[in-house]
Amino acid sequence: MAPGWDDDPVVSHWDGLPALEGATSADACVIGLGGSGLAAVEELSARGLRVTGLDAGRVGAGAAGSNGGFLLGGPASFLHSALDVWGLAAVDLYRETLRELDRLEAVLGSAVIRRTGSIRLAGLPGRPEPDDLADARSLLHSLHEHGIAASEYDGELGQGIFLADDAATNPARRVIAHASILRHRSTLFEHSPVTSIRSGLVRTARGSVAAPIVIVAVDGRLEQLIPSLRGRVRTARLQMLATAPGLARRLPCPVYGRWGYDYAQQGPDGRMFVGGGRDLFAEAEWTFDSRPTPAVQSYIDTVAAAMAGRAVAVTSRWAASVGFTDDGRALCTEVDDGVVAIGGYSGTGNLVGPVAARAAVAHLLDGAEIPNYLAR
Repeated sequence: MAPGWDDDPVVSHWDGLPALEGATSADACVIGLGGSGLAAVEELSARGLRVTGLDAGRVGAGAAGSNGGFLLGGPASFLHSALDVWGLAAVDLYRETLRELDRLEAVLGSAVIRRTGSIRLAGLPGRPEPDDLADARSLLHSLHEHGIAASEYDGELGQGIFLADDAATNPARRVIAHASILRHRSTLFEHSPVTSIRSGLVRTARGSVAAPIVIVAVDGRLEQLIPSLRGRVRTARLQMLATAPGLARRLPCPVYGRWGYDYAQQGPDGRMFVGGGRDLFAEAEWTFDSRPTPAVQSYIDTVAAAMAGRAVAVTSRWAASVGFTDDGRALCTEVDDGVVAIGGYSGTGNLVGPVAARAAVAHLLDGAEIPNYLAR
C-alpha cells in the first residue's frame, strides 16, 4: 500500500521525470534523489557544475518520502547521549542541522516546512515512563547548557520537553517540491536503477553517466549497492500507518515518545501519521524487506490510539528501508576515487542527510575534512 503522504495533491499530481536512456556525461552524478541527494544536487549546481541525478524509482518513493516527516535538530542519539560518545562534535551537528532547516524553509516556504516545534514525551499518552522522563530532563539540561531552545512540557499528552526549533513536513511533498525546483538547474532521472558504480562511471539498467564526481546518497540498502560498506551500515525496516481524517486536533506538532521509538504527527484535516515499535521487534526488522508486517502494525495501532486518545480507523499502512550505524553517526566516506557515499542516518535522515551531502560536496570539490560528527 502506498504511504498516506502520497494522497497530498502535490504528490499525487507529480508529472514525473524521464528514465535515463543511453550514455550521457556530466561534471557530477548524484545517485538517490531523496532529501540528501537533492541537497547534493543543489550544492553542486550552485557551484556551477553540470549535474545528473538518478533515482531507482519516483523521487521520494523510498524512505525519503515515507518517514514520519519530523525535521528535528541534532543526531539520532539525543544530545546528552551523543555528547558522551562524540564529545562537542554532537553540538556542532545539532547546530548544522538547524542551519539546514533554515535553508529548507527559505527554499520551500512555510507551506511545506512548518516550524511547529516538537514534543518529546516520557512514554506515550496515558502510559508514562519515569525513566524516560528522567532521561528527557537530562536532555533538557544539555540543551540549555549549549544554548539550544527547549522547555518542559506538561499537558494533555503527558510530560516531557518541547523543542521550539523543530519542524514538520509531509516528507513526500518536501522532496517533490525540491525536485520541482532543481529539475530546471540540473538533469534528473527517475526509474533508473543503478547497476554498477566505479570511479568516473555510473551504469543504470538502460544507460550510463560518465562523471569525475559521484555522490551516492542512498540510505536503506546502501550496503547492497556498495558491498564494501557491509559491516559499517545495516539496513532496517521502519513501519508507519495513516488514519482516516476527522480526528479531533490533539497533536500540536510532531510528538515522539518512549525514547523516540514511537512517533506521530497530525495534519490539518485531523489525519494522523504514526510509526514506531521497531525496537520491540528488532531482530525481525533488520531486513531488506520493505513490506509492512501484522505484528508491528498491530503495535502501531495501539500507538495511534494513544496519540489520538481514542480508537482510530486506518486508511494506509507502509514500510521503508533505512540505514543504521553502530554509533549513530551518519556515513560520509570515500569508497573510490571521486566517489563518496552518504547514508546510515539511523532514522534521522531528514536533516542529517542534507548536512552529510554538503560535507561530501565540500570534501570532493574543496578537499575539506569530513566533520567529526560524520563517519569517514
